[in-house]
Amino acid sequence: MEIVVPAALTESHVKYDGEAGRSWSAGLPALAERYLKRWDLRLDGAPAHGVVSLVLPVVRGDGTRAALKLQPVSDENAGEGPGLRAWAGDGSVLLLDEDPATGILLLERLDAERPLSSEPDVMKALEILTELLRRLVVLPAPQGMRQLGDIAGGMLDRVSDAVAVLPRERDRHWLEVCAGAVRELVGEPGDRLLHWDLHYDNVLAGVREPWLAIDPKPLAGDPGFDLMPALRNRWEEAVATGDVRRAVLRRFDFMVDGLGLDRRRAAGWTLGRVLQNSLWDVARGEPELNEIQLAVAEAVRHRL
Repeated sequence: MEIVVPAALTESHVKYDGEAGRSWSAGLPALAERYLKRWDLRLDGAPAHGVVSLVLPVVRGDGTRAALKLQPVSDENAGEGPGLRAWAGDGSVLLLDEDPATGILLLERLDAERPLSSEPDVMKALEILTELLRRLVVLPAPQGMRQLGDIAGGMLDRVSDAVAVLPRERDRHWLEVCAGAVRELVGEPGDRLLHWDLHYDNVLAGVREPWLAIDPKPLAGDPGFDLMPALRNRWEEAVATGDVRRAVLRRFDFMVDGLGLDRRRAAGWTLGRVLQNSLWDVARGEPELNEIQLAVAEAVRHRL
């Protein structure tokens, strides 16, 4: 079976890394063949992909169904193997093998056609996601994991420059509000193993368990920093309630209670996620802050 790299994946690599991304994408078939041989795998269906990763359904020599994940190593995903190894399948996809030098992973096969986003009841989906997150953040982060304290400190260093280039007073105000919340918390960043990207499409149906988390970008920190994806995803359903603030706070309070978090700290670290996302937008040249981010910030500020 020929390995074909999806055009959309190549376009994504070119978007973020230019010609180096195009070159990496072009080398994927040969790279995949190498690991198919190394780990005694055979292809078992069409490839899937994310923003940067190619995922090949495979079967191991013993007949076990698995997934071969190929991605360039970056600061964001360098901890994926160690994080999955620490969780050992408790709430997360099971790591079967890895090559730390290249970031290539062999994973338990889950059902890519059944993400948690397919659950029609948003609060039922949130309940499932919150329970998975509760299990994930119970662990202390392994040695060598990225630290939320370092990330938060770096964000605060960039606030002044970002404020200086934003033309809207509203945007400058909210960057300062979010930065103020982070300044209060940066000295106590936490030490739990965080997923950092636990949204509904990063939870897939499985056989071993009904639902399991995939694609973590692990770091060590406070679990409050992990709430944002569930607050801003399925946004149209929050809007449809007719009261966005109330809908956001309902989600926020549900997760805080389910995880047993301090409400004020969780609100502060959620504003930290707004700050992080907003700084990324400014760095990409966006002249205004994202309206969904601002709506989340306006809502959770009421929990400070």
